[in-house]
Amino acid sequence: MIVELAPRFLTWDDVNPAQHFFDSASAPQVVRSLGPAQRVPGHADVPFGDPAMSDWSWSEGQPWADAMSQALAEHYGRWTVGWRWSHDEGDFDGGPIGNWCCPQDSITTPQETLARVVAALREWREWLESLAGWFDAYPLDLAGIEDQRILWERAARNLILQVTDRTGCGSGWHGHCRQVLTWFLSRWGVAPGLAQELVDEAIGGRFASWTGPDIVLVEDVAEQLALSLRPDDGAPSAGPAPDHLQRWLAVRETVPWQDAPDGGGHEPVAPSRDGVAEDIRAFDGALDPARAQGLLTALEMLRTDAARGAMLDFELLQRWQQHVLGTPQPPPFRDLPAFAKGGRERYGIGPDTRARLDACLAQSARHTDPPVPLIARAARAYLDVCFFHPFHDGNARSALLTLVFILAREGIALNGVTLLRRVTFQADEPQDALILTRYMNIHLAETRHNTASPNPY
Repeated sequence: MIVELAPRFLTWDDVNPAQHFFDSASAPQVVRSLGPAQRVPGHADVPFGDPAMSDWSWSEGQPWADAMSQALAEHYGRWTVGWRWSHDEGDFDGGPIGNWCCPQDSITTPQETLARVVAALREWREWLESLAGWFDAYPLDLAGIEDQRILWERAARNLILQVTDRTGCGSGWHGHCRQVLTWFLSRWGVAPGLAQELVDEAIGGRFASWTGPDIVLVEDVAEQLALSLRPDDGAPSAGPAPDHLQRWLAVRETVPWQDAPDGGGHEPVAPSRDGVAEDIRAFDGALDPARAQGLLTALEMLRTDAARGAMLDFELLQRWQQHVLGTPQPPPFRDLPAFAKGGRERYGIGPDTRARLDACLAQSARHTDPPVPLIARAARAYLDVCFFHPFHDGNARSALLTLVFILAREGIALNGVTLLRRVTFQADEPQDALILTRYMNIHLAETRHNTASPNPY
């Protein structure tokens, strides 16, 4: 699972300045031209510790900051999501950024807020460029590792010290340190997955929040990392691109769907807050009001379809997707292979792909053999839409609407969808499917609890 707007998931390929152009001088103009810049939310006029401040942050401030991250990523590239990675306990723990903290502290007037966004974006870019300089200060070659271990060790030591200085060793600083060391190994040809394993083994859980490592520990971690490298640790040559749709269909058969949680019961629930609509208005509305209106129209349609007990198939998705994308006609099923996650996943196409999607979606009905809990049926269909990737655009939104429809067809709505949006799941990871069912269970259990015992503060 990848949280799309969380910087800790960024790889070196995602952030390498040599691969992503950025003109710092034009950044203020670009930021002001983005959709969220036109809709900076007004700050809650309450004391910091008031529960209303937390509610404002979750319902308005956080979605707006997410929308700004999304807009920056669409304009410049995904590397930009690090602009909110503040020191200590901000939007994301333990980052290198001092110009942004969190919505409660950093969203004030529109002018001040956008100035902070620009400053934080520049600060993040400057940090990435400085890291690239440190990486390149020691031209390394895995094939000659036996003669270069002292150089790898020295580079690792210096990088750890750079991160401790930049983050201040506050809450969660070691997560970014681990990431930087992984980036360094990746830069010099170590396979990314292996690089992460080697870094974890070298650190061995010895770095801690709010504590700066002493020089003896720093040097030991650097030495262990250098000693662990082998000449054959390089990334393997790329073979034929796998078909991740086929991988998903294989994984789909192995997931223990019947063991999914039940979200606190089977009874219908109608919360006082429409969590889906609120998230659309806050996040999508900040990006583009027309985008939000299209989604809200599709949401209303799907609830009407759910009330009449409609069968879920591609044709139903098409009707909703016409409004999601704002197209004159219902968008067709794709006719070419599709790609997602920056090209890391490829979804094949064949003469029976649409029919296979319809067959999968039909399994979302209540009466299946063997019986499958509602949460699992909704999660499975959500992932079906993600990995069949039927449309040329907007598949994540289509997947969300699919999930909401399946719940609505059995009389259930959610008062929040925070854990279900701005995340992506991997087609060949069985655990990702189980994570999604757990996230749904959290939201549904919370909805039932809050509906039964509202807390008005």
